[in-house]
Amino acid sequence: MKFIQRLGYYLGGLSIGLIILAFFLNGKKVSCDYGPEARVLKNINSKQLYYTNAFIKDSAVINHILKFGDVNFSESHPRQEPCGIYKVEGLYNDDTAILSVENCDSIAKILDLKIEK
Repeated sequence: MKFIQRLGYYLGGLSIGLIILAFFLNGKKVSCDYGPEARVLKNINSKQLYYTNAFIKDSAVINHILKFGDVNFSESHPRQEPCGIYKVEGLYNDDTAILSVENCDSIAKILDLKIEK
């Protein structure tokens, strides 16, 4: 069998497999959160959020930062007992927002929100 025939069979099987895979995964909420940052943000977003301070009620900023922000592990304390504290940073309307989140087993508490221009 020549190389061009083997390549044709390979590409044909690959395309059929991709079509079948797309058919089965269509409409499902499938994500590939393998990195530590993505796992932390997914864990926080899956829990009920509580606000510890009454003045922190800007939920649009908080939801945007928790969805598109970056976890700063150098300033976070993930191994603190009983709940780890994470610093999540991100941009919102050209301002830098820094969010402190206490991530417990069943809830996530928003401790502080700083918006820097």
